[in-house]
Amino acid sequence: MDPNTPAPEEHGHGGDVTAPRQRPPRDSLAPDFSQHAPALARTVRLVSGDFLLTVNPVDGSEIEACPPAERPARPVKLGPAERAEAERAALPPVPPGPAQPTLPLLARQDEREQLVRLLARGRTVRLTGPAGSGRTRLLDLVAEDCSDLAPDGVVRLNGFGRTSGELLYDLFYAVYKAPLNRPDRDELLTHVREIGAVVVLDDLEFGGAALDELLEATPECAFLLGATPDVPAPSAGAAVEEVVLGGLERAAGLDLLEHAVGRPLTEEESNWAGDLWFESEGLPLRFVQAGALLRQRDRLRAGAGAVDEFGVFEDAPPADGYDAAEEDEVPLPSLGEAAAPAPLLAARLSASARATLRFAVALGGEVPHQAHLPALVGDTHADAALGELAACGLVSAVGSRYRLAAGVPAQLEAAGYADEAEAGARSAAQHYSWWAGHPSVTPERVCAEADALLAALAVLTPLTGPPADGEDSPGLRLARTAAPAFAAGLHWSAWERTLRAGAEAARLAGDVAEQAYFHHELGIFALCGGQLDRARAELEASVGLRGALSDKRGTVAGRRALALVADRSGTPLSLGPTAGEEVPDARYEESASPAGGVPAAFPTLQQPSAPDLITHRSSSGPAHKGRGGLQGLARRNLVAAGAGALLVAVLGTVVTLGATSDKDANPPSGQVGVKPSASQGPSDGGLGADRPVNDSDGDPGVVTSRPTGPGPDGTPDDPAPSAGESTEPSGSPSGTGSPSGRPSPTKSPTKPPSSPTKPPSSPTKPPTDPSTPSTPTPTPTNTGQPTPTTTPPTTSPSTSDSASGPAPSSPADSASASQSSADPVI
Repeated sequence: MDPNTPAPEEHGHGGDVTAPRQRPPRDSLAPDFSQHAPALARTVRLVSGDFLLTVNPVDGSEIEACPPAERPARPVKLGPAERAEAERAALPPVPPGPAQPTLPLLARQDEREQLVRLLARGRTVRLTGPAGSGRTRLLDLVAEDCSDLAPDGVVRLNGFGRTSGELLYDLFYAVYKAPLNRPDRDELLTHVREIGAVVVLDDLEFGGAALDELLEATPECAFLLGATPDVPAPSAGAAVEEVVLGGLERAAGLDLLEHAVGRPLTEEESNWAGDLWFESEGLPLRFVQAGALLRQRDRLRAGAGAVDEFGVFEDAPPADGYDAAEEDEVPLPSLGEAAAPAPLLAARLSASARATLRFAVALGGEVPHQAHLPALVGDTHADAALGELAACGLVSAVGSRYRLAAGVPAQLEAAGYADEAEAGARSAAQHYSWWAGHPSVTPERVCAEADALLAALAVLTPLTGPPADGEDSPGLRLARTAAPAFAAGLHWSAWERTLRAGAEAARLAGDVAEQAYFHHELGIFALCGGQLDRARAELEASVGLRGALSDKRGTVAGRRALALVADRSGTPLSLGPTAGEEVPDARYEESASPAGGVPAAFPTLQQPSAPDLITHRSSSGPAHKGRGGLQGLARRNLVAAGAGALLVAVLGTVVTLGATSDKDANPPSGQVGVKPSASQGPSDGGLGADRPVNDSDGDPGVVTSRPTGPGPDGTPDDPAPSAGESTEPSGSPSGTGSPSGRPSPTKSPTKPPSSPTKPPSSPTKPPTDPSTPSTPTPTPTNTGQPTPTTTPPTTSPSTSDSASGPAPSSPADSASASQSSADPVI
């Protein structure tokens, strides 16, 4: 295997591979100065529920809502040939080397028939027996008997270290063809309800409510459960039959020992086997190991000469304490050695087998796959060690792999095989890091070796420290390499455990970049599982760490995932500063009203007080919840926009009424010349337009406008207008005025008005003389006649002038007076 030769076609990316870089010929004078193209990252796109997940081992996985075009088709069930292939893959590999004799299943026929009858009636059965009682062997035979009972055949699962949810996914992938598709919980339950199979589940580790959940999700399946007595029992209401498997009788034990040795037992060996049966309570595993002891004794007694003649055990070193001169005097093992035979059996094995046992002890009982033994042990023929261990009964099958048999790890640890456990785990981690990151290794192969990788992580993670001599921790490197492979291989329980171990290792090593990566991946995992709060916390931590490192690509990926979390949870992202980012104060201010303010004529649209207008950065608590964030900002923007729109509409209405509603013979627009005069009194500095007076009724004493002109000192006569009075000019000419421009006796000729009055509010008033055209009359500003000005009254501006003066003699005057008194109200 060449790490420099990528093989992306094994991961679904065969069409995306670029052509290899062409090297110059050897006789070329120009050296190859071109930059090497970076190695392609092994990215895998898969669908998880309604998410499209891109597993990116460089910057972190990217997640988005799955487009309709990317959604996979409905999963279909495997055919007979594919189902047979899946069943073979679920079995442990055959150890290399000479074929070992298959031991018969003795004294188990009654239990075998009972289990088949119960499964044929669709019942769920739990087979309970201690470790080493032959439970796995009995389950294999019953599975063969039930191969044609269910439409979906027999499905073999392993419950070692698995939860009920993980077993449901294992059952789904064992029956359905769904590459790169991990359905969500609801879709998963829909599919597994349609499975009708006999499920053989060995090494079950849970009971009670978890077992009820598994059984309720698969109503069309009949389960054959294998468990030890220490596993919790099913709940009282569960319809589970119980079958107890005990030890063998003495005669059956002796028969099994004879099959294991391959010859009849002597009287001495029979007595020795009887003592062993009493001590081991008839467990078949003890008789298998005792048979291996007797075979080794026979080999030693045969002498080294016969062995060398055929060259069978040429590489096997002499046993500890073995003397060729005493080959005929090899005694039987003691009862203690027969009860704990692992050290004695291992001492008589090859060096590769003993090295394999040391690695297994270092990995918590997990035996590496036979393909990894040559690289780990350093011997090209070390793969044959697995056959030696299996023949001696030191390992047993657990699903599709091997583990040390019951009781063997403790026996080997007592014999000193755990003295170099840390060094063995470190070597295994370095090897698996290289292997899992190799382009030719598929994610499925990495998932098959997940237990050994997780065992190495469990040993090395607590021992991680700051890097020495610039080298990374083997545990941290292994977690960083294996995590993307577990995610792409859909072994998400191993993915989660690897991410948590990697995050802890990165924290102990002080590697901020790796901490950010693992927090990001944990957030993606939680988001796929529907744990939105945990996803938000993990992603925010990742974004903060990557912001401190100025990792732009990683920060973008984290923010996209956070946006997706906010969309799914319905909670918008806070406007507060995130870790590693400074947000200006302007983002915390609400929108203010227009600069000119809202006119007093609209009291409901006036500018609010300062506490209600701006939400400061330091505001917190329940009192400020309704004013911060996007909702408060949008609400105040809406109010300000509505106020401006209403003000424009009202002013437009006033101008329109003023231009179209006056039907008098002497309209105000006709009383203004092309050069309207403006006078300035001798004692004031104000400049205002002349206010004409309507004296068509012959009564010049009526004042029809509200005086608001400036006083002698240049300031308004009423600096504090009453509530509801407009502070801005209306912009329309006065509705009253004298067509002849004569000054009114009641007005002072020295003070001009400060603001014109508004046009009459009655648009239906008929004109006095329709035949008279309204022609503008020039204002006599050059005749020497003083310009009429308005004298400020002594009464309050809110009081109508017509209340104290004589009554108007014409309807126009009455309308003008009423308009002046009602001017503040629109």
